[in-house]
Amino acid sequence: MKNYYIGIMSGTSLDGVDAVLCQISPEGKTQVLLHEEVPMDEKLRKSYFQLQTPSDNEIHHEALAANALAHHYNLATQNILKQAKLQHSDIVAIGAHGQTIRHQPGLHDGIGYTKQSLNAALLAEVCGIDVIADFRSRDIAAGGQGAPLVPAFHAAQFGNDAPTVILNIGGIANISILPNDSKQSIIGFDTGPGNALMDHWTLTHLNQSFDKNGIWANSGTIIPALLESFLSDDYFSKKAPKSTGRDLFNPSWLGHHLQKNAMENARPEDIQATLLALTAKSIASHIQEYAPTTQRVLICGGGVKNIALLNLLKEYCSFIPTQNITSTESCGIDPQTVEAAAFAWLAWAHKTKQPANLPAVTGAKGLRILGAIYPA
Repeated sequence: MKNYYIGIMSGTSLDGVDAVLCQISPEGKTQVLLHEEVPMDEKLRKSYFQLQTPSDNEIHHEALAANALAHHYNLATQNILKQAKLQHSDIVAIGAHGQTIRHQPGLHDGIGYTKQSLNAALLAEVCGIDVIADFRSRDIAAGGQGAPLVPAFHAAQFGNDAPTVILNIGGIANISILPNDSKQSIIGFDTGPGNALMDHWTLTHLNQSFDKNGIWANSGTIIPALLESFLSDDYFSKKAPKSTGRDLFNPSWLGHHLQKNAMENARPEDIQATLLALTAKSIASHIQEYAPTTQRVLICGGGVKNIALLNLLKEYCSFIPTQNITSTESCGIDPQTVEAAAFAWLAWAHKTKQPANLPAVTGAKGLRILGAIYPA
């Protein structure tokens, strides 16, 4: 047995589906063999943007979106099988994240909920492969945040003798703090916005899905008062464990701060520069607060392509040697594949009955086996 797993991820940026074929050893060491990207079609993208906030007939629209996303995931899977010249019977399981449309742990009734949209039963049906999905709910049921779930994978893949932070910059940014002392716990949490607000602003003003290399942001000037207003949000001072999403950091949140600071007539590129600074500053501040002895930062996710963001991040992280702030490519792992690989690993953990949450990260009452299985 080759122990092949497929991990599939569609993140808060809503730009598409990342799928990877992994070979996972009995000890959980994960090797990425293939990477496949499937763009999210515009109709589905718009549906998920609309589902981020309360609207009419949500149950109906989410169910149809979940069906469509299953077909996107299946397309990615079939492309991988074709490239690798494998049969569906060669794959132990698919770890499928789904599309987060609500994330409200601990709210409302003290338990809260999280919702990742995906018809996992349909995916198992069309793929003929066991599908493991809904990884976050079990941790929330145990009193946790349900996120981030990747620190356990990060520790297995990237841990070494130097205090290390793994930084994922997707729509939301999150960090995993890997200490070099076995007596210390791994810590991980969402630091705040990653690309989500910048992408929204770029789409609104340039009709482009993202600011390539941060060129537009670089053409603007940071507005200190607005940046201070952004950073005054309670989330940034809230203590970990914590997690967030588009429920908080969305266009309405941005509009509130622009109106509050009378920025309606500010130059759009200056707002973009300030949003970029928000992402960089909130990441750097959290690293300095929770991991001041960090010697190495490894970056993954779409934000690794934003040169302006990385340059500003290095400036704000002046307490870390600049040459040690780099992408996961330096460790032989494509930064675009890390999160998808994590969900392949989470599927492996489910199949091998290994707990995959870290209570010190999520705040759960204890270790739990994560995910629900949909047999082929």
